[in-house]
Amino acid sequence: MARLADYFLVVTYDLDKRVEGEGQGRILQRFPEKDWEDSPFPQGIELFCQPSGWQLVPERQPASFFVAVLTDINSDRNYCACFTFWEGLDRLQLQKAEASEADEVDEAPAVVQSAQVFAPKSLVLVSRLDYTEVFRNCLGLIYTVHVDSLSVPLETVVGNLLTCIIPIAGGSQRTITLGAGDRQVIQTPIDDSLPVSGTSVAQLFRQLGIINVLCLFCAALTEHKILFLSSSYQRLTDACRGLLAIMFPLKYSFTYVPILPGKLLEVLSTPTPFIIGVNSFFRSETQELLDVIIADLDGGTVTIPECVHISPLPEPLLQQTQTLLSMILDPELEFADQAFPPPSTQPSALKIQDKEIRGVFLWLFARLFQGYRWCLHIIRIHPEPVIRFHKAAFLGQRALTEDDFLMKVLDGMAFAGFVSERGPPYRATDLFDDLIANQVERIRQEETCPHKAMNHVKELAEQLFKNENPYPAVAMHKVQRPSENSQTTTQNQTQFPGLDDVAVQLFIDHAAAKLRTAPPVVKVELKGMVPSGPPLGDTVDRNGSVMANSARRLEVVRNCITYIFENKMLEAKKLMPAVLRALKGRAARICLTQELNQHVLQNRAVLDDQQFDYIVRMMNCTLQDCSHMDEHGIAANLLPLVTAFCRKLGAGITQFAYSCVQEHMVWTTMQFWEAMFYSDVQNHIRALYLETEDNNSEQQDGSAGGREISALDLASEQNRLWPTLSKEMQAERVQKEESTVFSQAIHYANRMSYLLLPLDTSKNRLLRSSGLGDVESVSNSYVTNSIAGSMAESYDTESGFEDAESSDVANSVVRFINRFVDKVCNESGVTNEHLKALHTMIPDIVQMHIETLDAVHRESKRLPPIQKPKLLRPTLLPGEELVMDAMRVHLIPDGREEATGLMGGPPLLPAEGAIFLTTYRLIFRGTPTDPLVGEQVVTRSFPIASLTKEKRISVTLPMDQFVQEGLQLRSCTFQLIKIAFDEEVASDLAEVFRKHMHKLRYPQHVQGTFAFTVGQCGKLAVEHKTKDKNQSLKTLSKNLVKSAKRTIGRQYVTRKKYSPPTWENRSSFQSELDEDEISVSEEVDQSSLTLSSTIRSSDRQTMSNVVERACCRDYQRLGLGTLSNSLTRSKNEPFRISTVNRMYTVCRSYPGLLIVPQSIPDTTIQRICRCYRQNRFPVVCWRNSRTKAVLLRSAGLHAKGVVGFFKSPNAPSSVPSQADSTSLEQEKYLQAIISSMPSYSESSGRNTLSGFTSTHMSTSDSSDKLRQPKIGALMKQVMGTKEDVPGTFSRGGKWGSIRGSGRLSAYNPDVGTRLAGKESPQPNGGPSEALFLRQQKAYLYIIGDKAQLKGGKQDSFQQWEVVPIEVCDVRQVKNSFKKLMKACVPSTSTTDPNMSFLRCLEDSEWMALLHRVLQVSVLVVELLDTGSSVMVSLEDGWDVTTQVVSLVQLLSDPYYRTFDGFRLLVEKEWLSFGHRFSHRGAQTLGSQSSGFTPVFLQFLDCVHQIHLQFPMEFEFSQYYLKFLAYHYVSNRFRTFLLDSDYERIELGVLYEEKGERKSPQVCKSVWDYIDRLNKKTPIFYNYMFSPEDEEVLRPYTFISNLKVWEFYMEETLSEGPSYDWELRGRQERIAEETPEKPDSSGPKSHRHIVWPCYDSLSKVVPDAITKLLQDLQSLEAELGQTSEKWKDTWDKMKNSQKTEIKLESKPSFSSSLLMSSNLSHQRRSQGVYLQESGVGSSINLAMDCEASATSTPVAGRPSTSTLYSQFQSTESENRSFEGILFKKGALLKPWKPRWFVLDKTKHQLRYYETRQDKECKGVIELADVESVIPGTPTMGAPKNIEEKAFFDLKTTKRVYNFCAQDSLNAQLWMDSVQSCLSDA
Repeated sequence: MARLADYFLVVTYDLDKRVEGEGQGRILQRFPEKDWEDSPFPQGIELFCQPSGWQLVPERQPASFFVAVLTDINSDRNYCACFTFWEGLDRLQLQKAEASEADEVDEAPAVVQSAQVFAPKSLVLVSRLDYTEVFRNCLGLIYTVHVDSLSVPLETVVGNLLTCIIPIAGGSQRTITLGAGDRQVIQTPIDDSLPVSGTSVAQLFRQLGIINVLCLFCAALTEHKILFLSSSYQRLTDACRGLLAIMFPLKYSFTYVPILPGKLLEVLSTPTPFIIGVNSFFRSETQELLDVIIADLDGGTVTIPECVHISPLPEPLLQQTQTLLSMILDPELEFADQAFPPPSTQPSALKIQDKEIRGVFLWLFARLFQGYRWCLHIIRIHPEPVIRFHKAAFLGQRALTEDDFLMKVLDGMAFAGFVSERGPPYRATDLFDDLIANQVERIRQEETCPHKAMNHVKELAEQLFKNENPYPAVAMHKVQRPSENSQTTTQNQTQFPGLDDVAVQLFIDHAAAKLRTAPPVVKVELKGMVPSGPPLGDTVDRNGSVMANSARRLEVVRNCITYIFENKMLEAKKLMPAVLRALKGRAARICLTQELNQHVLQNRAVLDDQQFDYIVRMMNCTLQDCSHMDEHGIAANLLPLVTAFCRKLGAGITQFAYSCVQEHMVWTTMQFWEAMFYSDVQNHIRALYLETEDNNSEQQDGSAGGREISALDLASEQNRLWPTLSKEMQAERVQKEESTVFSQAIHYANRMSYLLLPLDTSKNRLLRSSGLGDVESVSNSYVTNSIAGSMAESYDTESGFEDAESSDVANSVVRFINRFVDKVCNESGVTNEHLKALHTMIPDIVQMHIETLDAVHRESKRLPPIQKPKLLRPTLLPGEELVMDAMRVHLIPDGREEATGLMGGPPLLPAEGAIFLTTYRLIFRGTPTDPLVGEQVVTRSFPIASLTKEKRISVTLPMDQFVQEGLQLRSCTFQLIKIAFDEEVASDLAEVFRKHMHKLRYPQHVQGTFAFTVGQCGKLAVEHKTKDKNQSLKTLSKNLVKSAKRTIGRQYVTRKKYSPPTWENRSSFQSELDEDEISVSEEVDQSSLTLSSTIRSSDRQTMSNVVERACCRDYQRLGLGTLSNSLTRSKNEPFRISTVNRMYTVCRSYPGLLIVPQSIPDTTIQRICRCYRQNRFPVVCWRNSRTKAVLLRSAGLHAKGVVGFFKSPNAPSSVPSQADSTSLEQEKYLQAIISSMPSYSESSGRNTLSGFTSTHMSTSDSSDKLRQPKIGALMKQVMGTKEDVPGTFSRGGKWGSIRGSGRLSAYNPDVGTRLAGKESPQPNGGPSEALFLRQQKAYLYIIGDKAQLKGGKQDSFQQWEVVPIEVCDVRQVKNSFKKLMKACVPSTSTTDPNMSFLRCLEDSEWMALLHRVLQVSVLVVELLDTGSSVMVSLEDGWDVTTQVVSLVQLLSDPYYRTFDGFRLLVEKEWLSFGHRFSHRGAQTLGSQSSGFTPVFLQFLDCVHQIHLQFPMEFEFSQYYLKFLAYHYVSNRFRTFLLDSDYERIELGVLYEEKGERKSPQVCKSVWDYIDRLNKKTPIFYNYMFSPEDEEVLRPYTFISNLKVWEFYMEETLSEGPSYDWELRGRQERIAEETPEKPDSSGPKSHRHIVWPCYDSLSKVVPDAITKLLQDLQSLEAELGQTSEKWKDTWDKMKNSQKTEIKLESKPSFSSSLLMSSNLSHQRRSQGVYLQESGVGSSINLAMDCEASATSTPVAGRPSTSTLYSQFQSTESENRSFEGILFKKGALLKPWKPRWFVLDKTKHQLRYYETRQDKECKGVIELADVESVIPGTPTMGAPKNIEEKAFFDLKTTKRVYNFCAQDSLNAQLWMDSVQSCLSDA
């Protein structure tokens, strides 16, 4: 029972205390005066009576009523019902008041001027109960009695009100009267645990809507701040009440103030959560609240600030809840679209609707919390139940660990209250308990069907409604209201009178006395056992969150464990990867713990090392993905096992599994240990009481239903019995429970020290886990044996401080365990004495454990290491040394999927092995981790010099559990090595490795590279002290460097000074012009006048070397400059070799000897060079032998040079300035070049070189005619201007001229049509060949950079033409290459369609760059071929220029397509002309920042593209190009180091003496190496080489014609890159030396499986010819013959083939085709491909139908031989008889010995110069032979030969005289020929 009202107050406006117009209230009277003991009087009520502040108003307001809620210090709520009415004040009272505060007279009178003012007065009733309507009626009655002056005394009414006592719950109705003729019925709820809501919930939903309220609901549950705004106070209270009602069964436990007075608004900035209501009047003051959710009830909006994130309900719950709510609030929605909606779908009445909504929320909570009772741990039963909730288990079993909402709710205060209130197993139950226990199944079926759910909700609503309204409403209310007139007659209303305290107090005392005498009301408490409902495990599995096909996985796990314990280690090893994969799933982990449990006997299982290792690995894997919460209880299940499995290490020393599984977060989380502790305590206490039950042993078996009794059920039974036990029994039970908890605490202190103290106690794990310690300390788990030892040694503990270190670990562990013990013991009521005992015990436990661990640690070091794969040593090159020895690593797969087994084939990666760092390479060697592929060796390596990017990564290995640190290393040889260091590698070692790598990659100086340090025993710097063998060479280098350095910046100033003084002493007869023309002879002798007179003696040596250089030989071959001994020189030669740069003073990056026009003196050159960038002036590098057009190269002009260049030479200028004179000299230079061309001198009427027909005049040259229009189109493409700009054409033949406006004109369309009669497309991308109107063309075309050539003007009579093109910038090449590498060797595999290989390749634009370079080159080739000279003048003249110039020569001149020629081309154009290899390759520290730019690789790729299109034109194979591409970055050879000849001389590497090699096996030049290798093996040779004379190649250049070079893609994992041949040979030898084991497995298959990414295809599947040559060699070796060199064998075969072909006039595809068909005319149309990597025997004949411009075959008389040649395959059959015969020549010619071959098949007698010769000299057709007769010696016959040896052969045309070596031989020959004739 409870009082209806605790206090009654009258509060009025306080006239005495007004501050600045702000009034205050004061309590006028209060009854009772004394506080009740059970409910003290709440403070501050006067503030709540007028929440918006006390104000005087000029007119009377209607009376108002609302209920405010105050929460007292014990968090009990007081309901304050305020009834406020307004009373008039007379003037006197006011004036008195004003007089008392005279100092504020200023503003006060303003208020008062009206006739009368009104002050508020409140009647307040304070109660513990919430009966709003009853309070409204009671206060209204008191007011009515006062207003209407009823006859009842007010004291009586108030007295009755304060003494009214009603029951709290039970559903009874109580009728009350206050003695004023009124009667009210108060209805108590049946169950007071359910909130009473009236209609407040329904109102809340009406005001805010479904989504908004759900939002507020989630916010309240997840502890956010919520503020309601409304202008009605009563609505604020109702909204807050409604929100609390839907939170049932959770209770809100934070600040709850439904009506907050304006004066207390600062409460809103409190940091704790709250639900508060505020009048909208204060809206503006709520604006700046940043983290408060504001719900505006009047406007229906909810505003959520940006920084607040409300976790929503988990789906599908959210959706289902919304559906149900809308079915209640808006039932018409469902039928809105139906044609015949049901007649009435009105929502229920408000009060019913209110309960239906609450029903939905009850249903929602029943689903959220289902099964919660199974996660309660009861840790004490007596004297009070102590209960803990196991959150992790609950979330894990519900599979909701990721759900933010539920996590927050379970962590919240409300849920903690829920557990303490509903946890106890023996108490009264309510609606919610019933739902959770008995309706689970029903709720699960309703999830999918909203209508079923709706029916359930309606049932719940009915129960809730019944709880509030158990009986039908009785109309017994009778309450007076004030009469109408009394409300309106405002005049002369009396003041509310003061009440008589004594009278009221009498009433109260009287009632109290009555109560005391009355018998006590006995409330029957219906306590009972709380049912738990179905356990959780089942519910979830039916939800299907268990992994698919888990049965198979569990089978694998079980089998593996069985194998381990049966010691079948190989089987276990095979299953291991699958098991570790399976253990990602929860089911498999639980299965593992169960299986392992079965192998534990009496808490112990002793294993051997290998078993122990496997078990530990599985445990680690199982724990690996456990979150720190251990939601599935896996760590909990493993905890007893890690202390059970162990192995013996030595005498009395045992290592347990826990020392190897410590590295998991779970062990360092307090919550985990608590949950574990509580569940263990619960089990023990349950056991305790089960025993006592058994002793009392009258257990009714049937009732338990066979299910074992849960701890909660036991507890409930014990609680029921508790009051019946005697005091002694009670004390005994309490004591037993306490000691149970205590013993568990000791047990856990031990367990925790096991898992927290690391094996090596010098490492503190605890600190680390909290992020305080050293994160990089070495991982200690999975180190099951001696590795641990090696690791500890690598980390030397600081000497002398070992004890301190270990004690530091001990301290932190002790602290951790103490914290734990304090917490759990306080919660579970352990006595203080016991707690103290524990605190003293813990340090001893820890110390003891440390000591045992030290012994284990020591012993574990001594163990033999686990069988990890043996580390394989790599084979090293001679001179290559290891910098860092093997570091065990795992090679992990990158984005290339071939090796991972994803594309079929075996999974070669990941592999386990070691990484080696040598002076030359970075090498990984190991074996695949997959045991089924284990025998293969995996090798990946690249030269350290090619490293382009190194990045740290962290990797989780599939076989392992821990994230390892790793490195990703990318190389520009298109290799990527991704490694993860094994845990035995200390992290500082990995750091050392990185540093060494950097040092080797970027040496200080080029001399630090491998090419220089090779063989120098690890010394990185070159020794300079050694005595030089060739002193003069040294001096020369010094002089050179000196003079060049001095003259760098100021060549023209100091030119005269530093020219060698010997010049002035020269004989005066040499003309001024000839001054610098030095003829340089090849054999230098002292007497040679020119050399001795012009070069100091010290320089002579070098000059001879310069002359020996390849370029000079090439210039001679091209006829560009003679090297004659005499001074006299033919003036006809247009060019000369100039030595102006022999000291490298004119241009540092040019070679010493240059080809310049004959007429230009050296002085001019020194002036001209200034106009060009880097002083790289134009020099000639090649001349077309047919048209005599020349190719020049230079850098682009300096900006100022450009303008001068195009200034008209006749511009009037009085004083020629420096710039003008240079530009004039420049023009003179160009003119000299043009004049050198025969075509020019001819057309201008000068002397014509005899025997040379100009291309201009020769109209017979058909190919020229046809080719011409192509150039126009080419030009158009190259210049790349898309739009048609009208161009200026001063002469018809121009292609693009530069207009005065500075705008580049495009290729003019009109001229296009003039040039080509009609345009039909043509495969090559040029216009069709059509009739051509020949027009005059320029003599010299300058290919220049578009960007530079703007703004000049072209003169009409200049003979040169500028072709502006866009060049690719070096930066472009660099970026493109980076992207190309990422495309070809991606670092991770991706499924993103935008990252596919072809897309990435396209994005890299590499192909587009190749296209551009090739296009320009083809254009230049065309120009040169039509007789115009070309000067390529781009960028600095050492990148693109070099590419174009080299390609042009390669395409135009077949010589450069041979071995010697290509070498010469690279030496001349790339090395001598100063391509900056070191700089572009970032070979040293200095050039590191510039990055790697593969200009040379781009050139090689272009050559590869041409090679693909013309496979028969190149002597070298594709492999040769790959070899160069690899070694140009590898730094193995010195060839491609340094940036110019000058630098090479400076270092003394350019002209090394032949005898100077330190060790014969170390090759310094890549060319020598290739030569040597080529002699041994045909790998570089192209078998299809069969060049055509003077063939100019014109490749297709469109991107669609280009192929990705396989160099970028291929990889050979079996042996690494195949470009270091010594290694290949050595590996094979090693393989042969290991003897084969005798194989008992029966016959062995000869099949061999070839894996494209593993095997070297050329080795495993060689092409047919290589195979035959190899067989031949091995056969010769078997027969013991000295084997012939492969080249000789090949040449022999080729010659015999050629002869046959020569003899046929019709081409036939016979075996000869395979060798080297010489069918030149059919080359393009019927190509034969012998691809290098493909299988040799597959010949595909591509029959193109391209109209080829080359000569057409001449049809001749078919001979018999053609018929045969198709059928005969090998040569031996075609030679019936052969030998040497002397043959008499024609008239007056001597006898000559010849090699004769008699061929029966072809019916002919052929003869050759020698036996080796392949070219047939002549043929005698046997068909023409008439007779063979013995002859006589004639004049000039060979001496000493008997007469009978002569014989004659008579044909229809003539008689042949022959002479054999002797008569026998002659007879044989005659017989053979005779038999042939008779056969025929």
